[in-house]
Amino acid sequence: MIREKIFNFIGVAAIILLATFFLNAISTEQEEIQIAEKQRIDGIYSPYIPEELSFAGEKVPLENFDVYESLDNELMALAFWEAQTLRHIKRAYRYFPTIEPILAKNGVPDDFKYLVVAETGIANLVSPSKAEGYWQFLEKTGKEFGLVVTDEVDERYNLVKSTQAACQYFKQAHRKLGNWALVAASYNMGMGGVAKRVEEQQTNSYFDLHLNTETGRYLYRILAIKLIHEHPERYGYRINPEVLYKEIPTDTVLCDTTINNLKTYALAIGSNYKMLKLFNPWLHSDKLTNDENKTYQILIPKAGFRNFAKSK
Repeated sequence: MIREKIFNFIGVAAIILLATFFLNAISTEQEEIQIAEKQRIDGIYSPYIPEELSFAGEKVPLENFDVYESLDNELMALAFWEAQTLRHIKRAYRYFPTIEPILAKNGVPDDFKYLVVAETGIANLVSPSKAEGYWQFLEKTGKEFGLVVTDEVDERYNLVKSTQAACQYFKQAHRKLGNWALVAASYNMGMGGVAKRVEEQQTNSYFDLHLNTETGRYLYRILAIKLIHEHPERYGYRINPEVLYKEIPTDTVLCDTTINNLKTYALAIGSNYKMLKLFNPWLHSDKLTNDENKTYQILIPKAGFRNFAKSK
């Protein structure tokens, strides 16, 4: 009888210990969130930095003071740039499902999706140096990696094709430079520029290279974006899933002839010119000359999905 009571007591104690462990884990996570929110409200906010961090499977040496402080500086800049950071999180929810499988198919680490956020916030921009599109290709470089760039068609503005071109760049840079951190740096400085610094300084570690200010900050900015996007609540962002920008289902219309007027063409395929331009920003004119009968894939939102309520 006494033995049974002892066993029963041990069993209850074990259950209590397990329950306490899980409750403490939940409590710790809630406390982190509450502390982040309180710090933000009070105006005192030192961003969370994990004990270990990697980029594309490669260890980030956070034990080095210069590495830790460089990441801390980028985290402070982004965590308190609330409107821009929130906009990027919302846009990523829509566009990452398109980008991620292209990276995977090409054998490029998933972390490179954060590079496009660092470059443009996943938007079609034009830089002062005339780099354009989601991935900021110069016209010459875009053509080298298979993108069509003309007065009427600019595939730097096509998310799928420009992401494929970026993957080709990443793989070529990895063959030349040997690790993914340097590949990311080269997207800012160029393969030749990074290779020259590696040779001059006799190190192939991004974290040991002395670089110009912009390239020296570049990977840390990508890492800061990764940390905030993966755990926004740790940085004071409590985001209701309902406010994220969802993917819009589309229909694909194949076209292998010249379109003299895209405005009337849009109406003919059951859409309008605004939607045609929104879903096909690579169409850079109000016409599409196609003397070679090339097949173009033109996207329009599925019927009913422009209506926000129906798209949920």
